[in-house]
Amino acid sequence: MECSHPSQSRSWLYPTVLLCLFGFFSTMRPSEPFLIPYLSGPDKNLTSAEMTNEIFPVWTYSYLVLLLPVFVLTDYVRYKPVIVLQGMSFIITWLLLLFGQGVKTMQLVEFFYGIVTATEVAYYAYIYSVVSPEHFQRVSGYCRSVTLVAYTAASVLAQLLVSLAQISYFYLNVMSLASVSVAFFFSLFLPMPKKSMFFHANPSREVLKPSSTNAVLGEPHEGEASGCDKGKPTPEIPTTFGNPDDGPLSGPKPKHIAVRVFVQWFQDLKECYSSKHLVYWSLWWALSTAGFNQVLNYVQVLWDHKAPSQNSFIYNGAVEAIATFGGATAAFAVGYVKVNWDLLGEMALATFSVVNAGSLLLMHYTADIWACYAGYLILKSSYMLLITIAVFQIAVNLSVERYALVFGINTFVALVIQTIITVIVVDQRGLHLPISIQFLVYGSYFAVIAGIFLMRSIYIIYSAKCRKEVQSSATSQNPHGPHPGTRNVIKGTRARIL
Repeated sequence: MECSHPSQSRSWLYPTVLLCLFGFFSTMRPSEPFLIPYLSGPDKNLTSAEMTNEIFPVWTYSYLVLLLPVFVLTDYVRYKPVIVLQGMSFIITWLLLLFGQGVKTMQLVEFFYGIVTATEVAYYAYIYSVVSPEHFQRVSGYCRSVTLVAYTAASVLAQLLVSLAQISYFYLNVMSLASVSVAFFFSLFLPMPKKSMFFHANPSREVLKPSSTNAVLGEPHEGEASGCDKGKPTPEIPTTFGNPDDGPLSGPKPKHIAVRVFVQWFQDLKECYSSKHLVYWSLWWALSTAGFNQVLNYVQVLWDHKAPSQNSFIYNGAVEAIATFGGATAAFAVGYVKVNWDLLGEMALATFSVVNAGSLLLMHYTADIWACYAGYLILKSSYMLLITIAVFQIAVNLSVERYALVFGINTFVALVIQTIITVIVVDQRGLHLPISIQFLVYGSYFAVIAGIFLMRSIYIIYSAKCRKEVQSSATSQNPHGPHPGTRNVIKGTRARIL
């Protein structure tokens, strides 16, 4: 019997504190709510067309190209080097943003910011390599909460400095550079993990029973096998990648660890996406994330179009702070709502997608900046609420490894969709639409999502009603038949006798 020493039980505190400090300072960037006024102002003197059609698309393209290689590299080098790389990319991004000039330099800024977002996976994956499973949920909550607090605090600080102290946007970027530099400093002191999820997993094979508590977000539904393993018997599911001789595996056993890991990934993804429930929630997640990130990328350009920052007071920081706080509150509150998501989940997705579409259409048609702000508040709060539900529905029955794989693929699919939208709608080689018309397209995009899931929800509810009527009819025709529970007991007894 192994005994854990007090020092070992507290070993998660040091990396958790350092990681939270890194997350706080890397997200504490007061300049972000006022990026467009800074770029269009006297410091950079860029036009709306240059920013929209030439500069910002570079971020989408670079993020897409880098995501999968970085995902693999992150696990292979065991997280810390990628976190350090993210810190360095932050510093390069803001140095170029402060001292660079011209469209080409700003495109380089977007490329390095693509590295920043692609390497963000390391921040959340790191905890699983240095923290014991019983602390996963708590530490994950700390890491996510500290970034929300930092983003809200940065937005409030920026608004106060701009509105009350009339500080230049340049100095907001200086503050952001100082903050990300502090984050880079803390990243250097993170302990180097001895293991990772896939390439450097423990040699011992852990198993996850279908009825076990999920290490990420929750538990399987009662009477239901794990999400990736429905329709299978109750085998032990390997969740780590150790020596291939430690236990039997189906199929060939490649000797090279990279090949073995990729084969295991393919098998895991094939099993996970065989669940229709997971596929539909993943589809909504990818479609909505693509649309939301596209809006997030260009919403400040729309605000500047409705109320030019050179001619009016702007409240971008206050709006971002309220939107983030409202979204976080809605996401927290949904945990206390008891809903049969298997039956009504798609209806909720359709309903809130209609709300998102309406918000974007309001932002397109209105000439009032306050109505435009209100539309954004509704959109962000609605998205954060639903994405919380979607994350739970997708991850509730997945092991930590499969959770990482599924969300990696979903993110990649979302980026592919966003890239297609960017090429067609935004890029100068595509339709090259003006910013206001773009938001009409984005509103229509969410309306299409709403239509897809509305039809799906009607089908689910109608099917459930038909099954209930069939069961009621069968019961009325054979009122003296055995109760389903009794039938199961009889079958179990017969199996034991045989």
